[in-house]
Amino acid sequence: MKLQLQDIASWMGAELRLRDGDPPQELATGYSIDTRTLAPGDLFFAIRGERHDAHDFVAAALERGARAAVVSRSKVTDLLDLARNHTLLIVDDPLIALQTLATAVRRHWNKHVIGITGSAGKTTTKEAVAEVLGARFRVLKSHGNLNNEFGMPLQLLKLEPEHEIAVVEMGMSHIGEIAALARIAHPDWGVVTNVGNAHAQNFPDGVAGIARAKYELVQSLPASGVAILNCDDPYVGQFGRDFHGRSIYFGIGPCADPRASNIEELGAAGVRFQVTAGEEQATVTMALLGRHNIWNAMAAIAAGLELGIPLADCASAAGRLRPPDKRGEVLRIGDATVINDCYNSNPEALKSMIETLAAMPARRRILVAGEMLELGSEAIALHRACGKAAAEKGIDLVVGVRGNAQYIVEAAREAGALALFLPSPLEAGEWLKAELRAGDAVLLKASRGVGLEQALRVLQE
Repeated sequence: MKLQLQDIASWMGAELRLRDGDPPQELATGYSIDTRTLAPGDLFFAIRGERHDAHDFVAAALERGARAAVVSRSKVTDLLDLARNHTLLIVDDPLIALQTLATAVRRHWNKHVIGITGSAGKTTTKEAVAEVLGARFRVLKSHGNLNNEFGMPLQLLKLEPEHEIAVVEMGMSHIGEIAALARIAHPDWGVVTNVGNAHAQNFPDGVAGIARAKYELVQSLPASGVAILNCDDPYVGQFGRDFHGRSIYFGIGPCADPRASNIEELGAAGVRFQVTAGEEQATVTMALLGRHNIWNAMAAIAAGLELGIPLADCASAAGRLRPPDKRGEVLRIGDATVINDCYNSNPEALKSMIETLAAMPARRRILVAGEMLELGSEAIALHRACGKAAAEKGIDLVVGVRGNAQYIVEAAREAGALALFLPSPLEAGEWLKAELRAGDAVLLKASRGVGLEQALRVLQE
């Protein structure tokens, strides 16, 4: 949202120190925390991160055309030369100022915000909800996976008067983070996809603690709000019990309305299923791989139906979904099929994609699984469970990459599958380059920190 500097200063409680000749009505046309992606006219927030203090880059931001910079009061004396020639907004903490401005913009805009969270599938569900609702409404959606204390406020600052609905993703790795994001975004609807082991190392009480953290989204909703919940998930299916607003349950089981049935996995072409909502039915054929994406699409269909979009239109919009970057992209390399699912991984998501790989017609089915991070004390057991699952599903060859992936390999071997361990993604890429054959189907999946897409780059060279 384009805003005058004087209004920004007022909303943030900042001291506006104007460059000589600059009017307070000067507009900021965008907002940035990164000089690499800053556009002329942006307001630059000098946020101190874990590795860098953006105050070190204020000069570069202003040289690249930033309209002004939001800086910490404690750093002003270090920026005296800049202060003489550029406009600064001085605050106690630029991150809090960013969040405060985003909160004010959301309140000023004052329309419909849908928050989305879950241990897996958040980004795909966000894309699905935006696609379905876009059939009737002008929708702002989170870009990529900007779902944290920095990214979500930046997304809210993109709101414009013509937007009718905002769809924002809410991630977390600790208790209290979703509650904090909800205080900024003030969602009136919430979608919860599932509860799993992602970030388990930060929760001493395991999945139950993760469930409580996800429930913070439902707790944040007003009594007039709507909670859209996966009734097939044993935790999420209970989230509506104490909620005073309206609860809608989607899924596959009899508890769901809307409900998916007659599911057909179509190999590399995706999945087809029937949706029943009340007395109506429609068929969805979509190019997203795996049964787990049915829940993501069903969440979107539930939201669309609640907003008055006909079931046929919801189903048609779900059919237009395409895999987001590194999330189930199907590639043809030579005469082999490669599923690029390198963006992230957790035990539940990996098992689901193993089932997808097992159902694909292929000469050999090869799983290349990097280690899964942040699983805490259960990491070894969870990796072993995935290796066993791969063997039981008939995967022909299991390749573990880095760290705890050795336990995937170990368990797969014990269960009768061929398996080998490679220490790095680059070595996995070289192995694939040498060993991939015509007719093979390969799944690459790992936690983000592993960088398994490096293996794909080596294979494609």
